[in-house]
Amino acid sequence: MVNKSDIQHHKTMLDELSRTVLEEGASDLHLNAFYRPMIRVSGSLLPLTTVPELTHQDTAEYLALMLTKQQREQFDSTWEIDFSYYNEQNKMRFRGNACIQRGAISIALRVIPSKIKTLEELNIPKELYQFTERRQGFFLVVGPVGQGKSTTLASMIEHVNQTRPAHIVTIEDPIEYIYTPKQCLIDQREVRLDTESFETGLYSAFRQDMDVILVGEMRGHEAIGAAVSAAETGHLVFSTLHTNNAAQTIDRIVDSFPSHQQDQIRVQLASSLSGIFSQRLVPRIAGGQVPTYELLINTRAVANMIRERRTHEIDTMIETGTNEGMISMNASLVKLIRMGEIAVESAMSVSLDPKGLERLL
Repeated sequence: MVNKSDIQHHKTMLDELSRTVLEEGASDLHLNAFYRPMIRVSGSLLPLTTVPELTHQDTAEYLALMLTKQQREQFDSTWEIDFSYYNEQNKMRFRGNACIQRGAISIALRVIPSKIKTLEELNIPKELYQFTERRQGFFLVVGPVGQGKSTTLASMIEHVNQTRPAHIVTIEDPIEYIYTPKQCLIDQREVRLDTESFETGLYSAFRQDMDVILVGEMRGHEAIGAAVSAAETGHLVFSTLHTNNAAQTIDRIVDSFPSHQQDQIRVQLASSLSGIFSQRLVPRIAGGQVPTYELLINTRAVANMIRERRTHEIDTMIETGTNEGMISMNASLVKLIRMGEIAVESAMSVSLDPKGLERLL
């Protein structure tokens, strides 16, 4: 029998931990058996020394408070799950992941801000707004985990919501930002709760009279193929990939397909791609983090490179494409250094071409 006092105790503790995250401006909360709870502030992981180490029972109770019955059954079957959690007490949303480590439950919670910031507020170039004003195309925001990709995409989707009437469909795992309809009709679908998979949701969206679609993540060539087809057939498609830069993103997309389909996807990607935005979060000298980024715009020359398997030339194209609106990661880093925002050492640690960065300095 479940002990009601234990449930209430863990609910109270979860509320207190969420409030700590809010008060400290943390981006993440980690609840792991055998460890004290930890929060991530400005990129650094810090233990909450006033809270004792958690037990297996603690993390199991916390997870039970955050999952629906269906999600608990899925976790019991697969031993891992992505989910969203809303803390009513502190009015906070989290994107969560739970898994098993050393036979006990481990939970990672990422804060989802309630307010969707503009690109200017995020220190992201307003040039990205041009991609929201198109009626069709495939735009990707890429980078490692935890670098602000979802936040940037949410800002772009919200700009569409505020500036023109359109039907927006999002397919996410889990749903992160909640959009309040302004000029747009917005349907938000969560994988496993509202649709079987990303690809199933994508193919269904074709029959929903949608104008704009946000795919939370490109997983597998079926979903990628459906997204590219949607862009080709007059829809505006936004998505993410866990890749380091534009050139690697194109190679990853092509390589995800069987060899006999790769030439076809190159041709489709060359014609449907709008741009690729790669971003990182760098520690700011004054505290906090600031984004640095790379922007590839799919010009005729870039399209030819994609079609002709010359993606190794794309980095050079970005460096020389300033007049066409492109931005290289090193140029973005140099700008932040000269503004006094970040240290040279921090820039070197995130640059994919440290020697090239050194020459620019």
